[in-house]
Amino acid sequence: MRDNMGQIIDMPRSVVVACDVRNIGDLRTLVRETSNVDGIGGYKIGAALTITNGLPELVNVVRGFTNLPIIYDHQKWMTDIPDTGRDVLLAVKNAGANAIIGFPLSGPVTQKRYIEEAKDVGIEIITGGEMTHKGFKTSELGYIADSALLNMYLTSADLGITNFVVPGNRTERVSYYHNILASVVGDALTFWGPGFIAQGGKINETALVAGKYFHAIVGRGIFEAADMHAAAVEYTSQLMGFMRDSE
Repeated sequence: MRDNMGQIIDMPRSVVVACDVRNIGDLRTLVRETSNVDGIGGYKIGAALTITNGLPELVNVVRGFTNLPIIYDHQKWMTDIPDTGRDVLLAVKNAGANAIIGFPLSGPVTQKRYIEEAKDVGIEIITGGEMTHKGFKTSELGYIADSALLNMYLTSADLGITNFVVPGNRTERVSYYHNILASVVGDALTFWGPGFIAQGGKINETALVAGKYFHAIVGRGIFEAADMHAAAVEYTSQLMGFMRDSE
């Protein structure tokens, strides 16, 4: 029997705000302007802001406005030796975040150890494989073998992971991974997709192939907008029909 990790967000479809802003004041404004928008599912906090301010402080800022899930993105975590995962997991857990994103680019030994540690610590992992930019995989003159990407996802699935980062700006790849992983993970399969707006992806197009559980990750399209609240409404509205269909 598979040891499934749980659903992180309580709604099947949502927009997750990527908080890649410059400072803690900008973070406060971003969360204040977006946290009351229907269809906002959570907040993703990245490494640069965390290095400057510390994750506990950033979590406190978000919690001043909302109890929506907070996902920490170490950009890219899960790329070290197997022995270093637990300390990071404990730090993220103790800071009050709900989940962490990992890309297992260091191979399956680190990947398996980190996932086991996450289960023991009690924090959710969202694992990725293929990224959104050109020059990542060998077919696009990058370093990562195309054939390795599917193995990254399948290894995570075999270890009970149900949450996966897929390149939201590449609908054909989202469809490809969904068709394969759905047969392994089943109904709990959940995709998280970056690559929208600034990177050219269309939320409504990706939602058509992403399956029942799908969270679009949007950063610059919201926090660089003149009206962040209105931008959040615009992007969540692109998912509203799919949200109703999933109820």
